[in-house]
Order: sequence, then C-alpha cells, then structure tokens
Amino acid sequence: MISPRFDSQKMSGEKESPETFYLRYYVGHYGRFGHEFMEFEFRPDGRMRYANNSSYKGDGMIRKETKVHRSVMDELKRIVRESEVVKADDSKWPEPDKVGRQELEVVLDGEHISFTCSKIGSLSEILATEGPEDRDPKTLQGFYYLAQDLKCFVFSLISLHFKIKPLCVTSLFSAHLGVNLYLTLPPFATLRSIFTRTIH
Repeated sequence: MISPRFDSQKMSGEKESPETFYLRYYVGHYGRFGHEFMEFEFRPDGRMRYANNSSYKGDGMIRKETKVHRSVMDELKRIVRESEVVKADDSKWPEPDKVGRQELEVVLDGEHISFTCSKIGSLSEILATEGPEDRDPKTLQGFYYLAQDLKCFVFSLISLHFKIKPLCVTSLFSAHLGVNLYLTLPPFATLRSIFTRTIH
C-alpha cells in the first residue's frame, strides 16, 4: 500500500473522471542518514509539490509548492501517455529492498494505477535482470526512462520558478535614469517553448 509522505488527503479520496489527472513519484531508502527520499506530485488543480529529505552533512527537508499552468499539465500528460506505462505490470519487477524503493501513482484517462519496485541506479541493472526467469525488463526499462523524464521535468520547473536570476536590461531609458532595470520571467510562462517540443 502506498502511503504519501505529503501531509494531504490521498488521491483515492477524490472523485475520478476521464479528465482527472494526478501524478505522484517517490524514490527513497533508509540508511546511515535515516530516511532519505525525494517525492513530488501534481494534483488535478495544477498544484505541484516537491519534497527532498536528506540528513547528509546536516541537510534537512526541502519543500517547494506552486501552481502550474494547464499547458504544463498537458505536457506532463503527453510524457506519461507516450511512455505507455499504464499498460505495464509491475508483478515481475524487482521488489523494494534495502537498496531503496520507488513508487509511481498515476490517474489518467479514467485509469488509476500504482507501481512499486526497487530503486534502480542505472540502465545496466535492468539489463542484468534478463535471464531464465524473465523479469519483464522491457516494461521496467520504460518505467526507468519515464522516471528520468519526470525528474528532469520537475527539476526544470523548480529551477525556473524558484531559482531564476533577474536579467539586467540595459536600455536608453535605464541609462537616462542612471539605474538598471531588472526583469524576471513569469513562472511557467510558455512552458512548451522551454522544452524541446515545438508547437506548430
């Protein structure tokens, strides 16, 4: 059973419809520095929440929360659909162990799916599962690629929204006033243009 580490109501308590979209991903383990994990979720109302907990070198919990534009949610849906993860079956995937645990929960197109498996450090670990007792490395590989895409997607959003530095604009107007004008990009504006996909 998946237990979200966010202090919120579970998605299962909400009404689901073909238009409802929800995604939550978790990866973590218990080790020398306690419970270290990263988790993020996108809720139907466009709210994105991110948490990263590590006690390494005295680090603590990092939490970020914001609301994203509908175009961001549409792009996220496209990524999930193209991965075809909703067709996968995790029954043959490696079980969570002392190395770590991954969880993925998705509500998309009226389907509500949940996956759990061990923490995967590299693609070579998946290829090593091929053998007499096939563990379905093809779908596990798809899950691995999707997890990497989702993490890159979220890190890009966080960097854009929380860490972007102001751009100094030099103009005749600012020179006349003897000051510099600083502009910042609006969070998540035209997100599709930020990613490699081109909209025609």
